[in-house]
Amino acid sequence: MSRTTTSRPRFATRALLLHLATVALVVALCTGVYLAVAVQQLRAEAESTALGIARTLAEDPQVRAEVALISAANDAPDVESLRDGDLQRIAMDVSARTGALFVVITDEDGIRLAHPISSRIGEVVSTPFEEVLEGNEIVDWQTGTLGESARAKVPVRDDAGTPVGEISVGFERTGVFDDLPPLLAVIGLTALGALALAGLAFLLLRRRWERLTLGVQPEELVAFVQNQTAVLNGVDDGVLAVDAAGIVRVSNDAADRMLGLDAPVGRPFTDLGLPASVLETVTGDRSRSSAVVDDRVLYLDSRPVVRDGRALGDVLIVRDRTDLIALTERLETVRTMTAALRVQRHEFANRMHVAAGLIDAERVDDARAFLGELVERGSVAFPVAGLDLLGDPFLHSFLGAKGVEAGERGVALRIADETQLIGSVAAPEDVAAVLGNLVDNAVTAAVSGQRSPRWVEVAVLGDGDALVVTVSDSGAGLGDIDPLSPRAAADDTGTGTATDAAVHGHGIGLPLAREIARRNGGELWIIDPGGAQHGAVFAARLNGAVSPVATPPAQKENP
Repeated sequence: MSRTTTSRPRFATRALLLHLATVALVVALCTGVYLAVAVQQLRAEAESTALGIARTLAEDPQVRAEVALISAANDAPDVESLRDGDLQRIAMDVSARTGALFVVITDEDGIRLAHPISSRIGEVVSTPFEEVLEGNEIVDWQTGTLGESARAKVPVRDDAGTPVGEISVGFERTGVFDDLPPLLAVIGLTALGALALAGLAFLLLRRRWERLTLGVQPEELVAFVQNQTAVLNGVDDGVLAVDAAGIVRVSNDAADRMLGLDAPVGRPFTDLGLPASVLETVTGDRSRSSAVVDDRVLYLDSRPVVRDGRALGDVLIVRDRTDLIALTERLETVRTMTAALRVQRHEFANRMHVAAGLIDAERVDDARAFLGELVERGSVAFPVAGLDLLGDPFLHSFLGAKGVEAGERGVALRIADETQLIGSVAAPEDVAAVLGNLVDNAVTAAVSGQRSPRWVEVAVLGDGDALVVTVSDSGAGLGDIDPLSPRAAADDTGTGTATDAAVHGHGIGLPLAREIARRNGGELWIIDPGGAQHGAVFAARLNGAVSPVATPPAQKENP
């Protein structure tokens, strides 16, 4: 009890400090942005004021006439007369009235005709003036003989509009930012007010939080929602939570369905009648494993839950590994078909080059004969004996690509003479998954066998809307092992000896193929486990996988 009471003020203090630190950071960022905008605005105002004064002075008729007259003279301007002249008087008056740091008037050679320091009259200005004498106005911050200032330079034009001099007006940097200290004071007071308001808001929110949660702090809420969070995080998977005492606290519908449980919540985990592999995953040293439950291969992932160094229990994630393998099979189908298309494209390109060569050599008859043969045989010749027995383009390309892959491993793929299919494949994904798995397994068995030559034979038959396939190989056979049993599949997942992979197949591929075949009432079975003449013979029936070809209407004979 004392521990909970002590933790609440500590949490409140941490939360208050975090809240205030966040508000302080936001206020600091806003203050910085506001200051940057204010400084930019002051700079822009100084530049705009300087430009306006310079433009007004440059349009003064007396100034224009005086500057034009001096610039037109061949001799250098008389410095003494300029120091007491009208231009100096006008410049000083404007500077006094506007508070400008300087008002400078020059001729077309950049020689000062008026300047706040009379001794500098007659000298060339210290900043560039060529661009202004080209007729351009310049507004910028520059450093001259009087220091850094915001200055504007405007050309003085004669009656013909030709630039004959310049007016330069500048404001001192310190004068531009005279309003900045009061602005900083206002911003500081605003920031302090924001922090005080944030602290008050936090206290009010904290009181409301405690009323809504009946005084329960967030740390305590974590324990209350632990199980619910686990379920939400595993919506697509089975989730089963066991506390430190071994009692099931949460079990979602997916876990109940996959593990075959009935109302497990509140019961000891060891009393649920689960296989030993499942119990070892949660109570043993293994955090990941696979198990066979009701002919389904499941992937198990046990995750301990620890809070403040204290073990609260374990969460078991259950995934149906069959779905993962199904996705792999579909990706393998896409890869196989892609390889087939690649081979076809390459071979077709080669044949087009041959045809083009015959035409270039003006052997038109040979080219026509070659193209006619190409139309009859198809675009590519796969290394599969009897492939022409398959009229369906999908099976033709799929088994052709498999033949290329088998040939790369030293196995000859052939189509049995009894192959006959009337119609076309209507379920290519299922056919590719089942037939591809059987062919891949047969090739693996042939490679690992001792018979030579190595071969795999496929027979395809149509039975209404059903597709029946048989696959045999030259491997060593199955012996006494049944690769279709769930136990054989489980042994290949890390819980025992890899019997299925070692003898015939890849993991749980065959059980998956059987499940796909059974979806529409089909089946996958072993015809012959193998003998002295050949290896294992598998068969599969896929209902609804064939779309029959419509019979064309009979044509009337001409009388």
